[in-house]
Amino acid sequence: MFALLTPALLAAVLLLCLWTLRKVRLIHLLAHEVRDQAASAPATLFRQLEAYDGLQRELRLDRSLPPTRGWAGSPDFLLELARHVQAAQPQVVVECSSGASTIVLARCLQLQGTGQVYSLEHDPVYAAQTRAELARHGLSQWAQVIEAPLRMHQLAGEHWPWYAAERLPAGLAIDLLVIDGPPQATGTQARYPAGPLLFPQLASGAAVFLDDAARRDEQAILRRWREEFPSLRQSLLACEKGCARLRNDHCARPAPQETRTDAILAPAD
Repeated sequence: MFALLTPALLAAVLLLCLWTLRKVRLIHLLAHEVRDQAASAPATLFRQLEAYDGLQRELRLDRSLPPTRGWAGSPDFLLELARHVQAAQPQVVVECSSGASTIVLARCLQLQGTGQVYSLEHDPVYAAQTRAELARHGLSQWAQVIEAPLRMHQLAGEHWPWYAAERLPAGLAIDLLVIDGPPQATGTQARYPAGPLLFPQLASGAAVFLDDAARRDEQAILRRWREEFPSLRQSLLACEKGCARLRNDHCARPAPQETRTDAILAPAD
């Protein structure tokens, strides 16, 4: 009987050894990743402090910006937006999700003396906070925070929870589109609907900025947009969380047929 068990025991010991080696390998890789992150953290922080200082100087702000950590746009991303607005001088700016970017964009339009920001926000609490920040900076007339709860959109046979974009003023020709929402927690490729729902409204020469472009979901979204909107030239900018810039040299494809539903979803965290 012992002879019969020996092969099984040997196989079990071998499997245990292989499992242990795999775990040791994973721990080794994790230790290297932690070491690399620790080594790069000071440089990353310094870059963000540089960008924040540059943002304050270029915008000549008398008051501090809202927090730029966590879900908020990082200083380097906000600085890219500010420099684009200074160079391109857009008249109609639409953004998906409000916050520090709303303040930056509104201030840029104030400095150029013309233009309007329309910010879609699904969370009433964040909408109120952004409006309060705009008032604190004296920028209320340069930006409208539009409460646009998430509702189900049917696009290309799929259902997507996304902003009630029909609350935007009709007939907008968008010069700059900033996409930093909805949150990833609302669903897979949560920001994809911005393409079929808003790209057809892009003016000739318009630009689109997608935050968090280093994430897998955003990379998948960019691939889909590349196939569906070949006239938009994509490029990546060196930002903390990744940033993709799309340029509209020609008009995008016609707006897709969307099956309207009236289901409104509760705000997601």
